[in-house]
Amino acid sequence: MREPLKHRTVSLIPCSGDDCKPGFDWAVCAGQITRQCPSCGAGSIESLGWRPKQAHDSSHDWIRYRRGECQICRVTISFLPAFSLPYTHYSLVARSEAVRLRFVEGCSWEDAAPPLKDPDRVPAPSTLRRWCHSLDSSPAFSFLYPMLQAVAQWMASGEQPAFGSLHWSWSTFYSCLRVVWPWPLRL
Repeated sequence: MREPLKHRTVSLIPCSGDDCKPGFDWAVCAGQITRQCPSCGAGSIESLGWRPKQAHDSSHDWIRYRRGECQICRVTISFLPAFSLPYTHYSLVARSEAVRLRFVEGCSWEDAAPPLKDPDRVPAPSTLRRWCHSLDSSPAFSFLYPMLQAVAQWMASGEQPAFGSLHWSWSTFYSCLRVVWPWPLRL
C-alpha cells in the first residue's frame, strides 16, 4: 500500500526592482505568479485563485495574494508581495515605521505604534518590542540603537544607501535590516 502524499505549503516572495521605489505600492506585486515549482522545479503550477491576508500599514489593511499548486508534487505555493511576510498581520513598512519612531524619534513603546489605515488595529507595545528583538536581541538593543542613529544621520544628509536592489528609506529599512542582518544578533 502506498503512503499518502503529504500536503505542504511553500511561501514564495517574488521581488522586483520596483519594490523599494518611492511611491510604489508594494501590494500590487501580489498578482504575480510563476509557473516553475520551487519544490520540484517543474513548470506545472496552476492557479488556485486569490486569498485575503492582513497586511496593515498606513496604506493597506487587507491585501489579496495568489496561490497556486504544483500539478506534479502537489505543493501549494503562496505568492506573497515583498513587504508582507507569511503568517504576519502587519507589513514590513509598518514595522519600519515603529522601529523608526522608537529608536530615532525617541517615542515610548506605547507611542511608537505606526499610523495605520485601520485605526482599530494598533499593535500592542509588546508586539513592537518583539519586532525589535527579532532584529537585535542584545540587552537594551545595544546594536540596533547606534546603527539606527547612524542611518538617521545618513538620511538627514540626503544619502540613500542601497544593498543590491534594496534602496534604504524609512519605509524599507526593516526589510533591508533583515537582509543585512539575516540572523538575530545575540550576546
